[in-house]
Amino acid sequence: MAHAVKELFPHVKIAIGPATEEGFYYDFDNQEPFTPEDLQRIEKKMKEIIKSSNPFKMALISKAEAIKIFEEKEETYKLEILKEIEDESVSIYEEGGFIDLCRGPHVPNTAKIKAFKLLSVAGAYWRGDEKNKMLQRIYGISFSKKEDLDKYLEFLEEVKKRDHRKLGKELGLFSMSDEIGSGLILWHPNGAIIRKIIEDFWRNEHLKADYKILYTPHIARLSLWQKSGHLEFYSENMYSPIDIDGIKYELKPMNCPFHISVYQSELRSYRDFPIRYAELGTVYRYERSGVLHGLLRVRGFTQDDAHIFCREDQIDDEILNILDFTIFILQTFGFSKYEIYLSTRPEKFVGSLQNWEKATNALKKALEVKGLHYEIDPGEGVFYGPKIDIKIKDILNRSWQCSTIQVDFNNPERFNLTYRGSDGKEHTPIMIHRALMGSLERFFGILIEHYGGAFPLWLAPIQVVIMTIADRHGEFAQSIYKKMREANIRAELDTRNEKIGYKIREATLKKVPYLIIVGDKEISDNKITIRKRNGDNLGSFSIEEFIDGIQTEINKKV
Repeated sequence: MAHAVKELFPHVKIAIGPATEEGFYYDFDNQEPFTPEDLQRIEKKMKEIIKSSNPFKMALISKAEAIKIFEEKEETYKLEILKEIEDESVSIYEEGGFIDLCRGPHVPNTAKIKAFKLLSVAGAYWRGDEKNKMLQRIYGISFSKKEDLDKYLEFLEEVKKRDHRKLGKELGLFSMSDEIGSGLILWHPNGAIIRKIIEDFWRNEHLKADYKILYTPHIARLSLWQKSGHLEFYSENMYSPIDIDGIKYELKPMNCPFHISVYQSELRSYRDFPIRYAELGTVYRYERSGVLHGLLRVRGFTQDDAHIFCREDQIDDEILNILDFTIFILQTFGFSKYEIYLSTRPEKFVGSLQNWEKATNALKKALEVKGLHYEIDPGEGVFYGPKIDIKIKDILNRSWQCSTIQVDFNNPERFNLTYRGSDGKEHTPIMIHRALMGSLERFFGILIEHYGGAFPLWLAPIQVVIMTIADRHGEFAQSIYKKMREANIRAELDTRNEKIGYKIREATLKKVPYLIIVGDKEISDNKITIRKRNGDNLGSFSIEEFIDGIQTEINKKV
């Protein structure tokens, strides 16, 4: 692709072009934006290069020689990369007269490349830093067989149809505004009612599981974040401090120090444990503008957070309980397939190696007791402890990081947390951090795409639309609407002077689960005709029968 771009646009400078888990991309410095027509021209040129069967030739040369080559080509980005390479020698590849700096390896020649497609162009800052120049990133995909490419392109079309940003606008769920700021979400009425349902379910289940619900502030003194270690280990994700009465405050990136403070508000005994605090706490993290993406990557979001304080002999049981709770919550929302990772100690960490080993073994033991398949993710633990990460699989088999369980020996020591043991002495508790859904914003975005906006009945913002065939049916429709609302069913009434086909089509596009049609026959029989959003006609029911049925379906969270 880079060769084709240079052939067609000789003035363009090339930056970085890696393979990724889903294809490849290359960043280019081009004064004019690449157009869809440009992508077609590049594809055509790529096919010509492939037909030439050019061999890929690797040469190991000195760094000085490589600098000379790319200076002659005026490839400034390659020169910047070379300056950062410590090795005295580097590898370059040549194909059909095109030379690039690359580790390799490559296929023997261009003819080995079979089915490919250039997918899109997006802006990307050089090195991902918004202080640097904005480059243009061309994304592509490649397969060994055309039928595999065709399947993938069909998959991409399905992804487009389910895009939560598109559906969010169409269904009145959420929006963002440049005037308010990037990565900050406005929840519209339909989205807000779903959020309320999720939050109510979350709180009720936590109360059943013996958690105590907390609410904490959005800012705290900077000194708190110094004490917690966040300033040292997490500052790149935090915003600049705010000055209040000469004291520096910081928007919270985490809820943990607040929950610790609640723990510290009383003297604790070994009999008090476990203490489980839970909060739907809104946090703020600095995300680069280039990575912001609808609800999936934002700057202000609400974590379904919890912190459990326990004795060391209670760690195993608490982790097992959290795993059960996590699977229950995820399955209730329709997710039954997972990828599970045990993330171990990173290079930059706090705490003793002995405590890290204890915490890692506790997580590993819990996964094995539950018979859950997992993989080790080396070095990907947080700075204060190892963790279990659970990635859910959606209906398109895509993985999404949501749930996490982290064992923390560090913060209790850092904040001098203690409890009076059965021996009458002071001991340090263990702290477990956990989130089941991750963040409400991200989880909601995943739900939208998983269901394609057609939420199950218990989550649907509008559960029933009652629609009239003619004006004379309005009074009967109104009586049905009243009974629905009294039964706590989220119903809407459509008595507009429009054709019934138009009303049905509109409600179907809104993905409303049930449509009630009211006409002369319904009034005569004192019954209602029910139609589902997929077009199935369920026939006639008494109002009471339908309400009983729909309430059963809602309560089962089918």
